[in-house]
Amino acid sequence: MVDLLPEQTRHWQVVESVAREHFRRAGLQEIRTPLLEVTDLFARGIGEATDVVGKEMYSFVDRGDRSCTLRPEGTASVVRAAVQHGLLSQGPQRLWYGGPMFRYERPQAGRQRQFHQIGVELLGFSSPRSDAEVIAVAWALLADLGVQGLALEINSLGIPEDRKRYRAELVAWLEARIDQLDDDSRQRLATNPLRILDSKHPQTQALLEQAPTLLSTLCEESQERFAEVKLALSALEIPFHINTRLVRGLDYYGHTAFEITSDQLGAQATVCGGGRYDGLIDQLGGPSTPAIGWALGMERLMLVLEASADADPDGSAARLTTTNPPDLYLVNRGESAERLALVLAQKLRAAGLVVELDGSGAAFGKQFKRADRCGASWALVIGEDEVERGEAQLKRLHSVSSEASDASKDQLHRLDDLSGLVHVVNPLAPSNLPR
Repeated sequence: MVDLLPEQTRHWQVVESVAREHFRRAGLQEIRTPLLEVTDLFARGIGEATDVVGKEMYSFVDRGDRSCTLRPEGTASVVRAAVQHGLLSQGPQRLWYGGPMFRYERPQAGRQRQFHQIGVELLGFSSPRSDAEVIAVAWALLADLGVQGLALEINSLGIPEDRKRYRAELVAWLEARIDQLDDDSRQRLATNPLRILDSKHPQTQALLEQAPTLLSTLCEESQERFAEVKLALSALEIPFHINTRLVRGLDYYGHTAFEITSDQLGAQATVCGGGRYDGLIDQLGGPSTPAIGWALGMERLMLVLEASADADPDGSAARLTTTNPPDLYLVNRGESAERLALVLAQKLRAAGLVVELDGSGAAFGKQFKRADRCGASWALVIGEDEVERGEAQLKRLHSVSSEASDASKDQLHRLDDLSGLVHVVNPLAPSNLPR
């Protein structure tokens, strides 16, 4: 679990604001669920045979002798909230969420035990068109953020009967070759054989190239539905690749499963993943309701954005990861000047400027060095002499950043002409000085 320091947090906020705007335009509403849920929610929803439930959850018994778990993913909690509060009786729900999740797994780059997700859930939507729409929302967001090397992989998991037939066929095929499987895959053969398809072991991956595919066992209805999804994606001009081994890691998926990857970390890294889960709401005590969604991991996304920024210094990702300096640095020294500087800083902030107030009381030379180092466009200087005269010195330090907000640029253009500051500096008149 790691800290997000101020500069990192600012980058996260920029990405989150872009996501919020995309979700607003897509008619999605935010839902916020607790970090803590009863353990049974995830055991039932995700599946007891999954690695998440079996190995990775942070669970404990509370003082009321209830087994509780820090949420390891967002979908089960969103569904629980929708069922509990009767949202589904109000018609289809277009929802999004964000926040920390928790899994006890080996930390590595882009993967911590406390990690953060942004996710989208469409509850009550059954058509293949909704599958394509939810993918399109993710694709447009990632493209707008400037993620380079995007690729979409899709598969169909069919209906439960399809997966049951395929499971039997796959188990029989793998049992005949059990000596060629790695140890983890041998254990999964009895509990969750479909997860073997997602094995990262080189020998198992090579073996699976010859394994039967789930697509070959789909019934006619599932095949037709998958064909409609592909047609809709083609109409949206979103390129895709069919990955017959893509099964996702949670039990509740059926029909469309997908992952969006990027090649910016040297290998195809999954940035966003999701799929359809028509049986989950019924399984968690709600009415039978179709649903589809996805989640992206913020830690992985930020690594990809940094790599994309390095690859294209003039691209969207580079602009997102650039620190915007304050518009104005307020240099001040002396008892009266320091009192007045505080008042003036607030007036300038109210006028729409980003103002950093130096509170050190250091010599002017040191304050100017700080002003220059922070990248501010202007320095406003107030000393005891300026207070006495009812004036302030305005010095340009850097040109106005192209990334400054329109409001800030408008204000700075006014500051270009010293007379434009008069109405703000009026408080410097001796009659208005704080006593």
